[in-house]
Amino acid sequence: MENTLRPLLVVGGSLAITLAVGWLVDQLLRRADSRHHETPVWGLLRRCRPPLQVVLCTALLRASFGQLRLEVVRDHRAAIGQVLTLVLIAASAWLVIRVAATVVQSSYARYATSTRDPARVRRVRTQVTLIQRVVTAVVATVAVAAMLLTFPAMRTVGTSMLASAGVLGIVAGVAAQSTLGNLFAGFQIAFGDMVRIGDTVVVDGEWGTVEEITLTFLAVRTWDERRITMPVSYFTSRPFENWSRGGAQMTGTVFFQLDHSAPIRAMRERLRDILGDCGAWDGRDWSLAVTDTTPTTIEVRAVVTAKDADDIWTVRCAVREQMIGWLRDNHPYALPRVVTSPAALPPGDHWRELTGADAGRPVNGHVPTPEKAPRTGRG
Repeated sequence: MENTLRPLLVVGGSLAITLAVGWLVDQLLRRADSRHHETPVWGLLRRCRPPLQVVLCTALLRASFGQLRLEVVRDHRAAIGQVLTLVLIAASAWLVIRVAATVVQSSYARYATSTRDPARVRRVRTQVTLIQRVVTAVVATVAVAAMLLTFPAMRTVGTSMLASAGVLGIVAGVAAQSTLGNLFAGFQIAFGDMVRIGDTVVVDGEWGTVEEITLTFLAVRTWDERRITMPVSYFTSRPFENWSRGGAQMTGTVFFQLDHSAPIRAMRERLRDILGDCGAWDGRDWSLAVTDTTPTTIEVRAVVTAKDADDIWTVRCAVREQMIGWLRDNHPYALPRVVTSPAALPPGDHWRELTGADAGRPVNGHVPTPEKAPRTGRG
């Protein structure tokens, strides 16, 4: 009878205490979250309930499994204790990572709600993301090392490894040179405010938004929803365009190749009407001017503004589309064309005299004789 009740009391009691403590902690956190709406930390801490229960249950079983007095437990006491110790270390690391993530996320949430500058919010988001990844990596490494040191054989191996740590460090440093370079580049990006999550950048001719930054790589989401992944060292060793740095406001240009007879004044009025009907235009500035000329066309540049990169693209497309349509419907002569026939001459005797259009006709009572061109060459 005792052999049956004792395991039930030990295992059942551990589970009951674990569930009771977990429920009590959850109720306390829920009540604190309802009273303190200014911070989300209490609500986020409720996510730590599963690892907390695993840690508590494993600790109780680790301390009391020796009281089971079962033959199986006596024969495998060391193995059971080893397994429970490994589970306890892993659960403790899980709990520490959850608590650290909760603190980091709550700090970022409070900063994001109290700051109106989007650039600063993106910078803090990048920094806290990298800090969270570093904490996770450090805790995981310490947990794995602690789990390995619970094995007696690994302690001897660890002592031998410490004796040759200098040589191994040199070899590892040479082998992981690029990895370490990316690691330090990640810290430089995070705390040097070079590029942030959400920034609009142009890299290798590709326009996109920074979607993810880790300690080793950076992901850029392009306008056509492709993902470009590159090492973070790229942004510390090569020039790139960051359209979000220094403010999200943008100035864009639209170029038109038109005929010399294009109505520039009417185009300015039409541009003003187009921008007035375009919701993406921020109303800061606009202009239209002839910036270049060639023997066959002129170059007309329209300058528009918008609040960010997405809106400037919308404004440029709207101006280009509506201006070309307006010219096609109302001023088709302004569009560039290939001339295949002589231009029509305006009336006027002076023009005819200059061009020789009336050669052979009587002028002042006599017929003019065309001058002979001098002959060149032999013969």
